[in-house]
Amino acid sequence: QVQLVESGGGLVQPGGSLRLSCAASGSILSVGAMRWDRQAPGKERELVAAFSSDGTTSYVDSVKGRFTISRENAKNMLYLQMDSLIPEDTAVYYCNAFITDRTYLSKFYWGQGTQVTVSS
Repeated sequence: QVQLVESGGGLVQPGGSLRLSCAASGSILSVGAMRWDRQAPGKERELVAAFSSDGTTSYVDSVKGRFTISRENAKNMLYLQMDSLIPEDTAVYYCNAFITDRTYLSKFYWGQGTQVTVSS
């Protein structure tokens, strides 16, 4: 069984930083595209940052220059470094990954989410 577990969320003051981590574990054969989404109260879930299957990164305009997505393929880890945080970044952050397991089943998996609150 494959699962994604996020960590690193919390309460931070405006201007502060947080680093989110996402660990993929289980019967994994390969991990392809990975991404971070977020959902703020009363709003739809939105894509924040992504790694495509060819390694290209992309960001939503509102976080460009402040957030950095990275990954460690050998450890099946995904990270999101968030700097210069603003209250509008407050949301539950979710990790998503396209994973092929050892039965050769390929599908997208979601983590349970980690809360990020930016407030003074």
